[in-house]
Formats: sequence, structure tokens, C-alpha cells
Amino acid sequence: MTKLQELFQQEGQSPWLDNLKRGYLTSGELKRLVGGGIRGVTSNPTIFQKAISGSADYDDQFRSLVATKSVEDAYWELVVDDITNALAVLRPVYDQSKGGDGFVSIEVAPSLANDTDGTIRDARMFHERIALPNLMVKIPATAAGIPAIQRMVAEGRNINITLIFSLERYGEVMEAYISGLEEFGKGGGDLSTVHSVASFFVSRVDTEVDRRLEAIGTSDALVLRGKAAVAQAKLAYELFLKIFSGARWEALAAKGAHKQRPLWASTSTKNPSYSDLLYVNNLIGPDTVNTLPDATIAAFNDHGNVSRTVDKDIDKARADFDELAAVGVDMHDVARTLEDEGVSSFVKSFDELVQALRDKANSLNA
Repeated sequence: MTKLQELFQQEGQSPWLDNLKRGYLTSGELKRLVGGGIRGVTSNPTIFQKAISGSADYDDQFRSLVATKSVEDAYWELVVDDITNALAVLRPVYDQSKGGDGFVSIEVAPSLANDTDGTIRDARMFHERIALPNLMVKIPATAAGIPAIQRMVAEGRNINITLIFSLERYGEVMEAYISGLEEFGKGGGDLSTVHSVASFFVSRVDTEVDRRLEAIGTSDALVLRGKAAVAQAKLAYELFLKIFSGARWEALAAKGAHKQRPLWASTSTKNPSYSDLLYVNNLIGPDTVNTLPDATIAAFNDHGNVSRTVDKDIDKARADFDELAAVGVDMHDVARTLEDEGVSSFVKSFDELVQALRDKANSLNA
């Protein structure tokens, strides 16, 4: 048994792969990873930019598509094909877990991050175009994304909410999910068919907070480096336990509703002086997902610790958070900065990929 399998069976955390590329599908690598304990797949514009630009695996299909389609339409055809094939690989996990896992996520175009109506349109389009029960569509947790999340859940659609960087926004995400379920139920919908995860980003928080702590430069500030991300994630889990309990939630659960699990995203360690499993070993617990890049999967299977940690030392996490404020780190501003950077990064990856595909299409016609 791999440590990834132990993670799920002993501690109730689902490890998902934070990567998808054509070669993983054609070589059987994704199927092998699933056999080793991977229970879902996430993707984003940056992942597809690297996959499509970094290999020739897509060239033949792209050449055929651009004969009759625009470059952007051809791009989405490539993506939808990969997602559809990955859904087939994960379908046994979905069936065996009765919808608990086995999901594959596709993200709406990054240019829609501040467009509620456009996000609703594209999320609905993906669900109708792919029409498989283990599909999740990713919607960013921007101010414009929150009403789109509620609308999609109210239509009974599986949603992965991405780019969550603060406890306040996480609270809004959970409220949108619960309100959407209530609306779906009032319309006669079967609540047991709706699944969602809330992707709370981790390592990027330390990257930004550490930068600010080093700029402050005092001993009280410097000692807090590497603590913000885990502390905030632990407090997010505490908030999750609070929101998904009590009379309001129990009324939905009695009708078959599933909790919206927190998903720890951006869990590869960016600072080489920190443990390579800082954002895995410290955030293990039931009803959670950790989406892992390839190197982190290998590291965890090699030397990870399978032990419940996500709700340990909560008082210490709260104290660390308070100390960040005391030395002058504004976590609200950190979240705003990271959200803006996250959206911009995905837009940049998408634009670079489309331009590369345009160049490739032009060379084919030359």
C-alpha cells in the first residue's frame, strides 16, 4: 500500500494530482497514478500551457482542427479531449466512492475572472458539453465569481472554487455553496448529486508574507517566516467545521447534501529552505483534499508522515496569525495581492499559449 492510499484510508484525505497532459493519458501514466492512490485531477491554464507548448503530443490533432476552426476553438477542443479522457480514467474511483472522489476539473477562461455572467455561461457550457457526472468546473473566488458559484450550485452543477487566499473570502464561498444548495433543493433538485471543493491556496501565502516580513526586518517579524500559510489553512479548516455543522447544514445533509471539502492547493514548497512536505504533512485530516504536483507525490510516498495534523495546535496557529498582524502584515492586503497575481498569471499563461498556437497555425499555412 502506498502512503497516498494510507492517507485516504487512515486519515480521510483525498490526494489529487495537480497536473494533466496528453502523454499521461496515452502512456497509461495517469492510470498508474490512480492505481497508486490518486483520487482526482485538477488542471488550470498554466498546466495546459506547459503541456501543449512543451510537447508535440498535440500537434497532429491541432493541425487537423485549425483547418476548420479558430485557434482558440482548437485550443478548447484539445483541452476538452484531455479532460474527457481523464474523466474516463477516474470514473471507476467515482463509482466506487459513490461520488466521493474521481473528479477532474476544467477551468473557465481566465479572462472571465471579473465577469459573473460570462463565468456562468462558460461553466454551464462545459457541464453541458462534457456532460459527465465526475466533471468539476473551476470558478475563481473573485468578487464576481461568488454569485456565479451560487448560480451553478443552484443548477445542480459540480464546482471547484479556486484562488481562495483569505478566511473572509472562504466564508463567502461556503455561503454561496450552501445558499445554492438551498435554492436547488427548493426547486426539487436532488442534493446528493451535487459535489464541490473549495481550493484554498497555501504556499503562495508564505511567499508573499515572507517577502513582507523580510521587508519589515525585525527579529519579531523574521521569526514568523514560513508560518502564515499553514496557520491560515488550519484556521480555514476550523471555519469549515463550524459552517458545516448546526441546524442549517443538518437540514441540507438530511436531504443528501455533501460537504464542500476544503482542497489544499499550491502545495509544492517554493522556499528551498523549508521542508518539501511543509504543506502536506501539516494539513492532513478528514473531509479534505490535497492536490499535489508530481514531485510532491513522489516526496510524500518516499518520506511523508501519514498522521492527522490539520486540527492540531489550533491555538498556536491563531497566535501566529495574531503576531503577523502585530508586526504589521495586513493579511487582507496579502489576499488581494495574491488574488490579483493569480488571475494575472492564468491570463498570461492563456495568452502565451494562444499566441504560440497562432504561430504554429501560421507555420502550417506557410
